[in-house]
Amino acid sequence: MYAIKISEGGRVVVPAEVRKALGVTEGETLLGELRDGALVLTTRRAQLAASRRLFQQSFPPGSPSLADELIAERREAAANEDR
Repeated sequence: MYAIKISEGGRVVVPAEVRKALGVTEGETLLGELRDGALVLTTRRAQLAASRRLFQQSFPPGSPSLADELIAERREAAANEDR
């Protein structure tokens, strides 16, 4: 746990140890989310990695391509309209 002081204007300083662990440097943007009364900070890289993991759980490698299925459905519908 880290003690972080709020300064004038609501500014906070993220401790160097935390910045290093997150791999962030000066000028980067952190993303914050309130969860059950706690402020959780994360990086864009971490959010992207979490999104990729979630996507891969829903659509593991080798799963049917939803795009290919949609294209096939649209082609079939278009062919039926021409008849």
